[in-house]
Amino acid sequence: MKITKLETFLVQPRWLFLKVHTDEGIVGLGEPLLEGRAETCAMAIKELESELIGQDPTKIIHHWQAIYRHAFYRGGEILTSALSGVEQALWDIKGKALGVPVYELLGGPTRDKIRVYSHCGLGDDPEQSAANVRAKLAQGYTAIKTGVSGGRPPRLIETPGFVETVRDKFAAMREAAGPDIDIAIDFHGAVPPATAMLLIKALEPYQPMFIEEPVNCQNVDILVDIARRTHLPIATGERLFTKWGFREVLEKRAATILQPDISHAGGIFELRLIAGMAEAYYAGIAPHCPLGPIAFAASLQLDASIPNFLIQEQVNMGEGYLKEPFVPVNGYVATPTKPGLGIELDEDAIAEKLGHDWKPPHLYDEDGSVCDW
Repeated sequence: MKITKLETFLVQPRWLFLKVHTDEGIVGLGEPLLEGRAETCAMAIKELESELIGQDPTKIIHHWQAIYRHAFYRGGEILTSALSGVEQALWDIKGKALGVPVYELLGGPTRDKIRVYSHCGLGDDPEQSAANVRAKLAQGYTAIKTGVSGGRPPRLIETPGFVETVRDKFAAMREAAGPDIDIAIDFHGAVPPATAMLLIKALEPYQPMFIEEPVNCQNVDILVDIARRTHLPIATGERLFTKWGFREVLEKRAATILQPDISHAGGIFELRLIAGMAEAYYAGIAPHCPLGPIAFAASLQLDASIPNFLIQEQVNMGEGYLKEPFVPVNGYVATPTKPGLGIELDEDAIAEKLGHDWKPPHLYDEDGSVCDW
């Protein structure tokens, strides 16, 4: 079997899908996307044609090494996102060729179902925040994730009013959900360290499932400091790439939950290696996935194969994109059983969603200075 073509297409609302074609008619699916840089990733895929066309698609690790190391300048979000999507598609091809799900090629399943969480924004006030969480619980979720909302972007040093606003909204969510529902909160790496500690201290009585990216992920020593000052689990990893990017976080015990993204950090097998590293440090894996249904399907293959899986992020399980979307039941989706990634695109539905020019939001403080998003 030989690779004959790499085909990318932009898909609304902000995604990039990849098809890797072969001379035996087997087509592998991948999602080689970096948010807001879809066209850049598409060009990166095109530049990989000379590396892949005419090659045996089943030599997955060999191709991963060649793409990563032949670039000389290794890593970076664009290269590893392109590489991740290609790697997913090659696993899809291999699984289809052998007639088994990808997780069977990684040692078999470790679970029968996979827990997922849904996003739930804090409202404009505590009452709206409580209503938001009740709506998610009515959909059957047992875990949700919210964000920091204090009425404006968080500042270097915050006022008691800002901290109390965030606390009160989260407290209303906790009261509405009760003690047996998991509620995580994402600081999105956009909160300055001093303010992050104020917020964490205020949220501790309500026991968030985890604090995600309390500060920018590049600031590992500050993450260590925060992790040692609170009993709440610290999570990070959506903006880290490959096993090398996660090494320092584990060695310094900066987080107990890692959140590698299957479309950014190197693909399915690279995340399996990261999970193995994390297991040695007794850390859990909660894969990041705010992308489309191909990335979600690839994440499920990883989730099914690792012992230290915690929970899976998702924003779309394939409704309007897959012929058979994933269906959550009581906060879980069943471990997939079909070959490869276990999905088939609904080409007719996707044809109506081709093309987009999504860009990340630009946020500014009251004085006009740039804020993180």
